[in-house]
Amino acid sequence: MSDKKLTVALAGNPNAGKTTLFNALTGMRNHVGNWPGKTVSVERMEGKAEYNGYTFEIVDLPGTYSLSSRALDEEIAAEYLRNEKPDVVVNIVDAAHLERNLYLTMQLIELGCPLVLALNMNKYAEAEGFVIDTNKLSKLLGVPVVKIEAIDKTGREDLLKAIIGKPAASNILPRYSEELEEHIAEIAKTPSERFDALFALLNNTEDEPAEITSTRKHIENMCGADIAEVIADARYAYIAGVLHESVHHMQAGGKSQTGRIDRILTNRWLGFPIFALIMYVIFQLVFTLGAPPMEWIETFFGWLGEVCGEGLAAVSAPDWVTSLVVDGIIGGVGGVIVFLPNIIIMFFLLSIMEASGYLARVAVLMDRIMHALGLHGKSFIPMILGFGCSVPAIMATRTLESERDRKLTMLLTPYMSCGARMPVYILFVGIFFAPEWQGIAMFALYFLGIVVALLVGIALRHTVFKAGKTEFVLELPPYRLPTIKGVLLHTWNNAKEFLVRAGTIIFAACLVVWLLASLPFGVEYGSLDSVLGMIGSAIAPIFEPLGFGFAEAAVAIIMGLLAKEVVVGTFGTLFGVGEEALGDVLINLFTPLSSVSFMVFVLLYVPCLAALFTIKKESGSWKFTIFAAALMLVVAWVVSFIVYQGGLLLGF
Repeated sequence: MSDKKLTVALAGNPNAGKTTLFNALTGMRNHVGNWPGKTVSVERMEGKAEYNGYTFEIVDLPGTYSLSSRALDEEIAAEYLRNEKPDVVVNIVDAAHLERNLYLTMQLIELGCPLVLALNMNKYAEAEGFVIDTNKLSKLLGVPVVKIEAIDKTGREDLLKAIIGKPAASNILPRYSEELEEHIAEIAKTPSERFDALFALLNNTEDEPAEITSTRKHIENMCGADIAEVIADARYAYIAGVLHESVHHMQAGGKSQTGRIDRILTNRWLGFPIFALIMYVIFQLVFTLGAPPMEWIETFFGWLGEVCGEGLAAVSAPDWVTSLVVDGIIGGVGGVIVFLPNIIIMFFLLSIMEASGYLARVAVLMDRIMHALGLHGKSFIPMILGFGCSVPAIMATRTLESERDRKLTMLLTPYMSCGARMPVYILFVGIFFAPEWQGIAMFALYFLGIVVALLVGIALRHTVFKAGKTEFVLELPPYRLPTIKGVLLHTWNNAKEFLVRAGTIIFAACLVVWLLASLPFGVEYGSLDSVLGMIGSAIAPIFEPLGFGFAEAAVAIIMGLLAKEVVVGTFGTLFGVGEEALGDVLINLFTPLSSVSFMVFVLLYVPCLAALFTIKKESGSWKFTIFAAALMLVVAWVVSFIVYQGGLLLGF
């Protein structure tokens, strides 16, 4: 590789600011791929940056606390560092939580990485009263240490200079107890083998050498503890010594702003009402701010349909071509694109909550509830991701320790209302609810998803997944002011994904709906005599007890398996109308009560086929995947039945 071209890997704990630095260095010059050799889809972020004549190929490694275990994120990071051997590894650490962050640093040093230590979020460390002597820390670790702020340009120049300085691997390896060092030396004949020796001791394999097995057993017998605990204690003891020499506390001591805020937001009595209020405000803003641009987009697609219809008529195009373009493409896809402003607003506000550190507090609030119900609190972390998209949320279950907990969480995560369902809610809530009730209706749907997930979890814990509760410790990042660039990038990525889905899956689904609604040729478009009408009529009785037992609703439910946005597109294609006229049609087919029942069914049944295939990938079992799909369908039908029939009994 050219001396002017460097491969730079960014490594660090989750919430240390690694991805913020990556975005700051690369701007929009980055792309997403997958890590090679993995049977599951794991995103790999790469980008380019230039400085002083140098070109940096920057790789954003998965956020991880360690390189020692078999968790997928740790495996990917360790394999990349071992095999690809980047020119420089920048280890971003949270200066306010040095002890925890330096655990990964010790392993990077033991691995022999050419390391630059980037101390991030120093203002939070100062607020806690920490004074870090970077020169002393650099001398003790044997690596360059630079203070930065990932959210702005503070220290950026010093960091880039440290990178082009091409630091060598540290010549100061951590030293543990004499007894432990003696046994490490028996396995690692040279310093470069130290990491592999520790890794082998920590990870028991069936075909490992007898020397590793006997050494592990000897250490565990000698220390009276598991090998992982022994090595972790040794590393933290070494880190404590480093920090004792290089970090001091101000005499006055700073008061933690994070602690003061947490006393309110995670309060046992105030925390959940505050969360409920925040979500209500978000949903109300989604409707209030999204209404004007929705009308503009709706007007545009209405105009576009008229122009295309008149243009095709002028050239004597066949009726089926006009129907395909106006009803199938413009009516179907346009009926979904109209919700783009609401989705952008929703993701923008959720991005602020996530970047500020508040979403992690929501996990703490839910953890208390889930533990009280005998559930695994850590499972709510992937479930939170489910509010964005079920696919990455299901993939996130791989961070859970046991197969039982991973599978249980896979079954519960789809009940979290993903962003793809939002167009359905916005359509029906906008039709059947007064403006002052729209935010409450949206919040109630999201809250219902959480409640159903908890109830299903309780049932599964006492039947299929009988086992004791697993404890966990959840890291709470400090509160931070979200960066405008970071929030906008996150919002844009979600909006772009929605547009890509509209241009691919939803477009294809609308064409399928149009074709089935037009066959056999000669029948009235979308009538009960069409193929689609016959399919819908055949399954519609299943939904009769739920209040929407007519063919169009049944077809929309089926097509929603491709993507939930397709439900709206299907209605638009079947009726050949835009979103505004669609409201006039649906208000004559649904009652307020049946519309709620329909939204509840959309909330709880299979999110999409992509989510099912992801469950298959992560579980490795078609049998489990079919069970998951059947469970979701049954739960959706039962809850919708209770809502509709219960509403009738109450006089709604």
